[in-house]
Amino acid sequence: MTIRQEDVLAWIKTYAGIIAENKEYLTQLDAAIGDADHGANMNRGFQAVVGKMPEMADKDIGTILKTVGMTLLSTVGGAGGPLYGTLFLQAGMKSVGKMELTLEDWATMLDAAVSGVVMRGKAELGDKTMVDALTPAVQALKQACEAGLDIPTALKNSATAAQEGMQKTIPLVARKGRASYLGERSAGHQDPGSTSSYFLIKTAADTWGKA
Repeated sequence: MTIRQEDVLAWIKTYAGIIAENKEYLTQLDAAIGDADHGANMNRGFQAVVGKMPEMADKDIGTILKTVGMTLLSTVGGAGGPLYGTLFLQAGMKSVGKMELTLEDWATMLDAAVSGVVMRGKAELGDKTMVDALTPAVQALKQACEAGLDIPTALKNSATAAQEGMQKTIPLVARKGRASYLGERSAGHQDPGSTSSYFLIKTAADTWGKA
């Protein structure tokens, strides 16, 4: 079993729908510790991505992901644009010319994507950012590859790890971004960036995990 080019397109389109459905929820999370715009910004960006999907229909996976990244950079405001744009651009660079992916390919792509986000945002695990959901997701994928697990199981493990990472942001005191201005008052709130990142990983599991 592999992840095909049409599966990647389906993942992106489905994620755009998930963001649209949850934009108010993401904005509520962001209102507590940020600028109250994460949901609206992400939705604007991914609706722009959906608008470009017809021209991506016959492209390789690397081109698709780089197109998503560039679109997000140009349309998403706040910190989300550069960070999500970087995530997709880095993943795209690791999948140039590919029309299908193995589990190892996906693990390598996501690892590069998260490294790009860390470099761009200067955030580490425990800083109460999207990195807190993405890093465990990558670790779970690597472990699944080493254990020889099938794609559906590996993706499910990755999504579970991302969910746990997202939930762990609740008690944390933010050390990066607008939330860090609140100091101790940022504790007790779930990070919106880790939430949208969890949705991204879970959507991949739900879309690609049908063995």
